[in-house]
Amino acid sequence: MAPRTLTGYGPSVSPVRRCSRTACSQPAVFTLTYVYADSTAVLGPLATYAEPHCYDLCAEHAERLTAPRGWEVVRLPTDGGSPSTDDLEALANAVREAARPAPSGGTEPVGQGVEVGRRGHLRVLRSAQPHRER
Repeated sequence: MAPRTLTGYGPSVSPVRRCSRTACSQPAVFTLTYVYADSTAVLGPLATYAEPHCYDLCAEHAERLTAPRGWEVVRLPTDGGSPSTDDLEALANAVREAARPAPSGGTEPVGQGVEVGRRGHLRVLRSAQPHRER
């Protein structure tokens, strides 16, 4: 029996995502997405998850990327590092703030929403004015 990797598959499957270009075995570091409506190719940092409509590219293929005639290539900035402790602390503070119960000051609109539009299963709601007693 062939040795198994940590992924539970045979030895030919690697947990590292590889470049999508044919015959390239380099690790992917960028993700390429096409925005057909805008005739734009967007090249950014490696996406968290592999998506079927995106292409993972190694550094060499990302550098040599060209788009079809009439298309624009947008290269998103990459930091190349992990988030700083300041970023992580700001994120933790934002999560704590969102988890706090809302003050009972009543600054939020109260009442039922009024449907003003619909597209498929989505509805557009406008806050209804609360009824005031005279």
